Amino acid sequence: MKSTCVPGKEEVIQAAGFCFKAGDWQGEEVSEREERGCWTGLLLSLIPTPRRAQREPFPAGRAGSRTRAKDRGGGGATSGVEDHPRGPVGKMKIKFVCWTCVLFSLVTVHVHCVLAGDLCKIRGDTADCSHLQLTQIPSNLPTNITALDISHNRLRTLPPANLTKYSQLIYLDAGFNSISKLQPHLCLNLPMLNILKLEHNQLHAFPDNAFANCTHLKELNLRSNILDVKNEPFRNLKNLESLDVSQNHLSSAKLGSQQQLEGLQELLMSQNKITELKKEDLSFLSSSSLKRLDLSSNPLKEFYPGCFRAIGNLYSLVLNSVPLGCDGTEKLCSELLGTRIQNLSMSQVQLSRISSSTFLGMNNTNLTILDLSNNVLSAVENYSLVYFRSLESLNLMNNNITHLSSHSFYGLNNVIYLNLGNSHVREIGSGLQWLKHLENLIMDGNKFLEITPNTFKGLDNLKNLSLSQCNIASITETTFSSLANSSLQFLNLTKSAVTSIKAGAFSWLGQLRSLDLGLNNIKQNLTGQEFQGLSNIETLYLSYNYQVNLTSESFIYTPSLRTLRMRRVHCSNLKISPSPFHKLNNLTILDLGNNNIANMRDDVFDGLHQLEILDMQHNNLARLWKNANPEGPVLFLKGLQNLRLLDLESNGFDEIPSRAFHDLSQLRSLNLRYNNLNLIPQFVFDNLTSLNYLLLEKNLITAVDEKVFGTVFTHLKVLNMGFNPFDCTCESIAWFVNWLNSSKIYIPQFNTYLCNTPSKYHRNMVSQFDTSPCDSAPFKLMHIVSTVSILIFISVVLLIHFEGWRIRFLWSVTVNRVLGQREIDRSQQYFNYDAYIIHAKKDKNWVSRNFIPLEENNHPVIRFCLEERDFEAGISEFEAVVDSIKRSRKIIFVVTEHLLKDPWCKRFKVYHAIQQAIEQSRDSIILIFRQDIPDYKLNNALCLRRAMFKSCCVLEWPVQKERLNAFYQQLKTALQSSSKVL
Repeated sequence: MKSTCVPGKEEVIQAAGFCFKAGDWQGEEVSEREERGCWTGLLLSLIPTPRRAQREPFPAGRAGSRTRAKDRGGGGATSGVEDHPRGPVGKMKIKFVCWTCVLFSLVTVHVHCVLAGDLCKIRGDTADCSHLQLTQIPSNLPTNITALDISHNRLRTLPPANLTKYSQLIYLDAGFNSISKLQPHLCLNLPMLNILKLEHNQLHAFPDNAFANCTHLKELNLRSNILDVKNEPFRNLKNLESLDVSQNHLSSAKLGSQQQLEGLQELLMSQNKITELKKEDLSFLSSSSLKRLDLSSNPLKEFYPGCFRAIGNLYSLVLNSVPLGCDGTEKLCSELLGTRIQNLSMSQVQLSRISSSTFLGMNNTNLTILDLSNNVLSAVENYSLVYFRSLESLNLMNNNITHLSSHSFYGLNNVIYLNLGNSHVREIGSGLQWLKHLENLIMDGNKFLEITPNTFKGLDNLKNLSLSQCNIASITETTFSSLANSSLQFLNLTKSAVTSIKAGAFSWLGQLRSLDLGLNNIKQNLTGQEFQGLSNIETLYLSYNYQVNLTSESFIYTPSLRTLRMRRVHCSNLKISPSPFHKLNNLTILDLGNNNIANMRDDVFDGLHQLEILDMQHNNLARLWKNANPEGPVLFLKGLQNLRLLDLESNGFDEIPSRAFHDLSQLRSLNLRYNNLNLIPQFVFDNLTSLNYLLLEKNLITAVDEKVFGTVFTHLKVLNMGFNPFDCTCESIAWFVNWLNSSKIYIPQFNTYLCNTPSKYHRNMVSQFDTSPCDSAPFKLMHIVSTVSILIFISVVLLIHFEGWRIRFLWSVTVNRVLGQREIDRSQQYFNYDAYIIHAKKDKNWVSRNFIPLEENNHPVIRFCLEERDFEAGISEFEAVVDSIKRSRKIIFVVTEHLLKDPWCKRFKVYHAIQQAIEQSRDSIILIFRQDIPDYKLNNALCLRRAMFKSCCVLEWPVQKERLNAFYQQLKTALQSSSKVL
């Protein structure tokens, strides 16, 4: 709450609520209503006034009260007061109460001033007391201040006595108040004052000694007052350098009749009512060193002979928005004859044409800067500017010069800067050929009919050419051929409706360093031929074009390029090999934002070792960083060891690979705002040892883990993680809350760090989350134990589910080894058969056809036990199978779809063979797969898996006949392998 200092005795009495004047205090009777008014005023005076509130004083004077008393009583002077005693004791009581109110009101005034002083902003030796609705200068500011700003308040005076304690002031700003009068000897108490600002007040006249003793004053601002200059008020300001009396309704430029203001260098008199300049008007400056005179926005119509003679050393004259016209311009120039003027500004002076006589009076001047902008110039006649032999800068922008004659600029051999922007120039011809030393040419906003091979001929020293908004549809190999001999370094072609660039279009510009083609309608594939010849180019702007597609050769002729900006050119595919940037070894800035890029190779930035700034915001790179990619995430940032700034805002990222930023040890700023990040891998930021700015605003981050952010937070200067749905639980943000409340780094938008879950904390500040329950050691131990138990349980369940068969198999083997009888492997002669073959009935013919020949053509002899051939008659099939298995050294399963469906084989033969192998601890089973049977089918039908057997005992029947001999050899090896104890 801001308070005002209430000055003056009468205002104090009003604030206290007195209903009578100071002269009526003694010997008068006061009603009870008036006594209550005293106390009411006292209470109100103790309440500071709000900024917008305005204190309304109580009605003053006693006449109204006395009249009301008469009305109530209907009688004389004594009949109106009914409730108050009129004796001496009553009068003494009234006087005591009222004097008490006066005393407290005076104290209140002092309290208000102190409060206002406390509200001032003190920075070093500067006090800012602006916009506080002050009515007096605060008295409790530091006495050593050198600058005081009390502008935009309610000051009515500037009493020197109030400034006595601030005698070291150099700068005083009292502008935008209601000061109507300056007290004498203002500078007597401010002997070091250099700058005094009194603009936008109500100053009218000055006392004779208003600026006495202001010997150090250098700048005086009296703008926007109502001055009536009399009595030589500025005669003592010998060291004043700048005086501003603009907007004061002055009708004359005469500010004194005596010579004064010897040190004045700048006089501002714009926006007054000066209609003429007489010879004697500026004579008071005859001994000054005036350099700049501003008479802009005055209705000047007449220049009397010799009006500028007193200020012959004038350097700059500003006459903007003065209605001179052609005649007034000629009169002005004739009066400037013989002066040392070098800068003449005549913007918006209603000059419609430049003829040979317009500037005739400037023939003997050394003018170097001429501003004729914002006029209605329609023609510059031949030889009309020959008088400006020393001219270096000419501004003709915002005119209506449709045609430049061949000799319009004749004689301007020394012009360095020419601005023809928005001058409706359509034909140039050879009008620029005389500007031999021209270095800067601005022609923005002109609609040329065409650029011919002679348009810029002769501009051999041209360095900067701007043709923005010039409607150049196509740039061909002849467009800039007239600049073949120039030293052009900067070319601006923005907003010129360029649709295509032909091969060799810039081949003439070998010295060009910066080319701006942004904001056009270019739609083409860059083959590289477009930039042929630009061997020294350093900056190339292609942003905001219709569609620019890159190829591997796009920049092969620009190896010197250091800055490449291609924002929003609809270049969505960078999956090109080799990369379009592979020749840009000197590139330091690359902008590819807003292109909807979705495809890139991981080597797209290979070789860009000097790259410092990479802007990839507003693309569609989320898929590249997904771990589910067949070839893994695309680490396109690898090798950028000098990168300082990386912008990946608005790319839809919901994953970050753990090595995404592995090589970015020099990175200073990382922007990942407006993505969908939630779970961030541990240690992903640990290699960013130089990071100072981390922006993660508006993601889906719920937890801030120390393992993820602990290292990177130690060297940050700015962190922005606002607008994330934080989960306010101990596990998610306890560490982050403690860090937030103890960190000294800059965290913008701190009030946007809000809890989203659980519901009881929804919309609460994250920093206010109570972390004291999170520090319990038993809770941590219980958490660890429960987590480990759950993990063990899950592991056991998964192990049983996926490897249960192996566990059961190994368990059975182990039990039989320990408790069962082990049959020692017998030599060949103790077995009747080498192998018993188990097969489905439907495979009988196939078995006979392929295994019986093996018995006949083999040495040593191999014997197989075949059911249909070797079973003895009269014995049941059950006994024959059991007996045959015992008498066979190996057991062969011919695995086919028929076997898996044969109930006799499934329920008895296979089961008995496996059971016997387990009980006798023999490795005697051989699997021959005639068909491609998946493991899960084999397991479901026979409770077998390939992994249960040695690899040499699992054979595949060959599809090609030429591989049959190799199969037989594998089978023999399996049959001859030992059935040793497992």
